[in-house]
Amino acid sequence: MEQVSTDQQDHVSAFRRFNRYFTRRIGVLDDHYLGQDRPLGEARLLFEVGDGASLRELRSRLGLDAGYLSRMAKALQAQGLVRLSAHPRDNRLRMIGLTPAGRAEVEEQNRRANVVVSDVLDGLSEPQRAELTGAMATAHRLLRLAGITVDLVDGAAPDARACLDAYAADIDERFPEGFDKADLVRPREVSGEAGAFFVAYEEGRPVGCGALRRLADGVGEIRHVWVHPAARRLGLARRLLAALEQEALARDLTVVRLDTHAVLTEAQAMYRACGYTAIPAYEDNVYASHWFEKRLAPRGDRPVS
Repeated sequence: MEQVSTDQQDHVSAFRRFNRYFTRRIGVLDDHYLGQDRPLGEARLLFEVGDGASLRELRSRLGLDAGYLSRMAKALQAQGLVRLSAHPRDNRLRMIGLTPAGRAEVEEQNRRANVVVSDVLDGLSEPQRAELTGAMATAHRLLRLAGITVDLVDGAAPDARACLDAYAADIDERFPEGFDKADLVRPREVSGEAGAFFVAYEEGRPVGCGALRRLADGVGEIRHVWVHPAARRLGLARRLLAALEQEALARDLTVVRLDTHAVLTEAQAMYRACGYTAIPAYEDNVYASHWFEKRLAPRGDRPVS
């Protein structure tokens, strides 16, 4: 097992100290969570079932072992709280849904949880509640970002093409002139020696992408950096950009270029904040009105801030 580096130790200790306090404070350690006759695992599964879901989806969402999830689902079924069935169009998928008794328990679970949180907040002033709520929003954003992986995939992979289709639909709505999907990068341009394609995954779902292709010796081009609307404002676009830059360096590309549309003001601001400088047009792209370039330095050559 990897050892925690010295410079991370304080952060790890603070994180674990908060976890210990918070789980004790809200009663996670009690086998009768919220005073109901079940531990947190079963209570959370009931909550997540909602209007119905597949066990595969719940396994991914909750990060549970398949056998453990199956045992919990069967225990809840035996208590008359859920129904298990086959998917109507795919017999390989097992579906789970709440019974009337299960819905009643979830409603009571929500009522009790609201009381617990209200009791916690009663000890704070209104400004302190606002401060706590803001801190939790920040923690949630950063934990989501930490849980997202950015993976190198083949440019022809289904997830790569699905992300590009979503990207094209997104900018087609934003560009006054629309967008022609024929102008997307071809798989061969962003695979193998020619380039690279990254997909960002959150809980197994693709939520962002970015492409790199070689323009000339030592020069690469970044294309189609996109983040799903549900994953925006996390800092994911910057993570994708950083992954593309590191990949460029690994391919001995010390300069990267990119272009962007006039309406994408947030993209322009991000590129400038990440060290990109405006340059004259380097290619003929009908959708481009701003062109940028960045000279890359290997990690060991970067100045210490």
